[in-house]
Order: sequence, then C-alpha cells, then structure tokens
Amino acid sequence: MGGFFGIASREDCIFDLYYGTDYHSHLGTRRAGMVVYDKTKGFDRAIHNIESTNFRPKFEKDIKHMSGNIGIGCISDFEPQPLIIRSHHGTYAITTVSKINNSKELTEQLYNNGFSHFLEMSGGEINPTELVAALINQKPTIVEGIHYAQEVINGSVTILLMTEKGIYAARDKMGRTPVQIGHKFGSYCCCFESFSYLNLGYQSEKELGPGEIDFITPDGIEMLQAPNKEMRICTFLWIYYGFPAASYEGLNVEDVRYRCGEKMAERDLRRGNIHPDIVAGVPDSGIAHAVGYSNHSHIPYSRPFVKYTPTWPRSFMPTFQSKRDLIAKMKLIPIKELISDRSLLLIDDSIVRGTQLRETTEYLYDSGAKEVHVRPACPPLVYGCKYLNFSRSNSESELITRRKIAKLEGTSRPTEEILQDYIDPDSDRYHAMLEEIRKEMGFTSLHYHRLDDMLDSVSIDSNCLCTYCWNGRE
Repeated sequence: MGGFFGIASREDCIFDLYYGTDYHSHLGTRRAGMVVYDKTKGFDRAIHNIESTNFRPKFEKDIKHMSGNIGIGCISDFEPQPLIIRSHHGTYAITTVSKINNSKELTEQLYNNGFSHFLEMSGGEINPTELVAALINQKPTIVEGIHYAQEVINGSVTILLMTEKGIYAARDKMGRTPVQIGHKFGSYCCCFESFSYLNLGYQSEKELGPGEIDFITPDGIEMLQAPNKEMRICTFLWIYYGFPAASYEGLNVEDVRYRCGEKMAERDLRRGNIHPDIVAGVPDSGIAHAVGYSNHSHIPYSRPFVKYTPTWPRSFMPTFQSKRDLIAKMKLIPIKELISDRSLLLIDDSIVRGTQLRETTEYLYDSGAKEVHVRPACPPLVYGCKYLNFSRSNSESELITRRKIAKLEGTSRPTEEILQDYIDPDSDRYHAMLEEIRKEMGFTSLHYHRLDDMLDSVSIDSNCLCTYCWNGRE
C-alpha cells in the first residue's frame, strides 16, 4: 500500500523525517524516498530500492548531506516517489498513497489537452504519482488542482505536496486512508501512522477528515478545504495493515484486534464443540486477535512458532508472489515442543489465496499437531479491492473463495445474487464454500470472523467503513 511522513519545522528536519518515514516501513516493500527543501540549496531528493534491505541502511548516507526545514518521505509498494515537479505552480515535491482505476482514460484526456508525455516506470506503466501531479497542474491553483484530482480519480488518492513554504496534506475524498497531524514546539508533522511521531516528541494535533485539504507550515495548520460528510475508511487497516500502536478515527489497532478475538471466542463458545489445548496467532497481525480469543475463552495462549525477524523483516519481501509465499514460510520457525500431540486453534488476519496458511498448517501437522482449527480474523474475501493496493492478486479468480465458488457453481462468472448468497454466513452456500476451503487447506475446522461481529469490534458507524472486499458494497 504505502505510507508517508512530512515535516514543517523552524529548524532542520532531516532527523525527524528520516525516523518518521522509517516508522512506515511495514506498509511498503519496494521503494522509499525523501525530499527536503533548504532555503540555500533548494530541493534535494533521495530514492532507493528497499527490496533487498530496509529503509534506514539505505538512507543513512543520504541524511549526512541532506538538510532543510521542510521535507516529505514515503515508503511505497510500487512506484518511485516522492517526485519533484516543475510547473506553473512553481517547483514542488509530491507523494501519494493511491489506486487509480481509470489511469488510461485520464492519461488520454491529458494527451488530448496538450500534455506531451509521461516518464514510464520500469514495468511500462505510468507512475501514478506523476499522473496525480499532471492532474493537479491542469488547474490554476494547487488547491483547485488537488480537489480536481480527488474528483476525477476512480479509486482513491491521498496526497502530500511540498512547496518551499509548507506542505499541502490532502486526504482521499472518501477517507479510505488516513492523514494524521502532530505538533511540538516549532514543528508540525503529517503522516499515515499516528504512532510514527510519538518517540520524536510530537503530540497528536488532529486527523484530517475525508477530502480535507490542510496547509502545514512551521507555525501552524490552515484548513483550505473542509472535510466531506461521507466517509468510507478501509476496515482492513484495523484488521491487518495498521501497526499495533496506530490509531485511526480514535480507535487503536491493537485494541480492535483484541475485541475481534473476543467476538470469535464468543461464537466458538456458543458452538461448544471445539476444545483446543492452546490458542496461537500467526505473527504478527494475528497475535492480538489470538490474545483476545484466549483471554475470553480461558484457553491458554501460546507461541508454537515464531517469526525470525533479524534478517527477514517485511521490507525484504520480494515483489513476485511465488517468492513471497516461499519467504513467508521460511520466516516462521516451528517449536515442536509446543506443537507435538496438541490441538491448536490458529488465528490469522485473513485468507487471500491460501498458499501460506496451507503450508503453515502442513508443517504444524509435520511437527506433531493433533488438530489445527483456523479462525481468520475477517470474513471471506470475495471481491478484489477497488480502492487500495491491498493484494497483489492479478484478478479475483486468484482468491480462494472465488475458486471454490467457481467449483461449486460450475462457472467462474456467478451472478451477483449468487455471490451475495455466498457472503451470507447463515446460508447453505456459505457453509459449502467454507467446507471446500477447509478440505483443501487441511484444517480440522474453519470459521471466519462474521462481518457483523467484526463491525461491532471496530465500534464506529458501519456506514463510515469500507467493506467492499467482503460484501461488494461501496
């Protein structure tokens, strides 16, 4: 997906920018960059590939010569950024967290309006951040340009745009991704993850609303566009993406995951036919869910496998899915003494394709487990996300749910009415799909977190939450 961090300070900001950006490393795996502005030296940028190492070692040499009182940095899953743009708005730097579904149409419109060219990325595609900049440049002012980009993009876009005077922070018009602002004496910061500024001495100032545009300087914050009333923030931020210390809309990630675990335990206690010896969470995002389950059910929590993090942090994950699956397996080390001859209940954040969790289950059995009961912490993923780069699936057909639905229905193109029946946790089709998944994956039992229970766990108005990947509702 990607994350960002920006600073507007009365003093040099490179230290805060370096560490604040690094705190977003869990959100992206491919590229990272920083841009600073110095009144004497102007704009200075560094971008590196982080597929083979993490953020800090890549940039530790750069920060020795970079300086400035305003800066933005990013961690990106795909495109190189931030970009430095020269236009009728002057020179500015820009970074985005975006998914642009109508990129081709917007590009053709720009060509027809006299835009000459784009610098394509190595994969042959146009850099989406460059496309956003081109859209902004169609309007006479930056604010009008940002608003225009927000309106014409099909998907989502959250933007940090830095000039020599300050930073424009613009949250996606539906608020699908967050923008947080912190403050300490002489400095303001803006970021994706709220925890990223805490150890740098900042206090929480505000969270931008959907579509809100603020201008941030060392002296304060000016709202340039008021927030929209309607919001659809991604629910998966709490279930998987977010770091445990992060909060969105005032709700802490770890706390929500804990409550999800409690809800799943409640359901199993009602079923009354499952009696595991231990509860475990797949590191790292499944752990808080498992702790909540364990405490509510009074079944002991244990760590039957651990993740080897010294040389396998998330930022080392390759971009090719087959290699990602292999590395994910290599990172988890089983502890046979805690597995052998035991019945385990395992909680993971989700099941997408099923490859990694199936292999995890296999080596639990190979290590002597008697039973492996699985509880994904969210409902079955039935629709590919249209709004965020949530999964690297090339198509919905790669989702394990869609493969099982195709098998059960005898077609890869079921009607929307049929899909909605598979989404209903009380329907026969839903239970048939779960049984097909259970058999393929080798689980002793399988029960997904119900959508209604999950939304109760998040505990904000469900109309403000995006649940498209689970129920197809925008």
